[in-house]
Amino acid sequence: MKRWIPFIKSDPTVAVIRLQGVIAGGSRGVLNDQALAPTIEKAFTRGKPVAVALEINSPGGSPVQSSLIGSRIRHLAEEKEIPVIAFVEDVAASGGYWLAAAADEIYADPSSVIGSIGVISAGFGAHELLARQGVERRVYTAGKSKSMLDPFRAENQEDVARLKTLLEGIHTNFIDHVKTRRVGKLDDDADLFNGTVWLGQKASELGLIDGIGHIGTKLKELYGEKVRVRRYGVRRPLLSRFGAQVIDDVIGSIEERAAYAQFGL
Repeated sequence: MKRWIPFIKSDPTVAVIRLQGVIAGGSRGVLNDQALAPTIEKAFTRGKPVAVALEINSPGGSPVQSSLIGSRIRHLAEEKEIPVIAFVEDVAASGGYWLAAAADEIYADPSSVIGSIGVISAGFGAHELLARQGVERRVYTAGKSKSMLDPFRAENQEDVARLKTLLEGIHTNFIDHVKTRRVGKLDDDADLFNGTVWLGQKASELGLIDGIGHIGTKLKELYGEKVRVRRYGVRRPLLSRFGAQVIDDVIGSIEERAAYAQFGL
């Protein structure tokens, strides 16, 4: 009640946004700009928070969705003049680190996995299997690049070169984002942008994060013992668990498990 009584100072409140899972667009993605937009808006606008904290546990995903979410956070932080602090749990890799870098300060556990500042594209080739089975692939296009990297046709080196150009462009955007957000903090002598991951303590030494710390103790250290936390997260409707959505959830869960597994988690 005291925060509604005039002339009595309220305890400081920190809004906490939980960002957990693979970053992806579409129905499978919980971490995407469309799903998170209302949550992020509420966190910055309700109750006059002294700061917004991001709880991050993500192996990455879509570079575009990572950029959109990060940009939304930065826009509101600057508009409302509210500092943003990221706290990494198990992992903030690739797009997960992109989100962390949107914060003004980043803290992690000593065993948190940090980094993977790179871009990857993976696929398969099944043209030889089709040939052995006597199956002929028929594709008709208008535009010679329309069927680029078709997995049922032999790999075309022009397509590979074109894909690498796209990946390098996205990688450059990622590097620029990190350098802009971590200006003056990064170890200029270290090779930080080759896709390597580091544990929390080493990441701190390299300037990828600001130090070792957990959300509860760090917020009390910054804002006092009486700091209050208000949590925000995306809630999926109960009805989305029924019907065809169940199959989609299972597939998404398998993909997410595979994404975490590459970091030994």
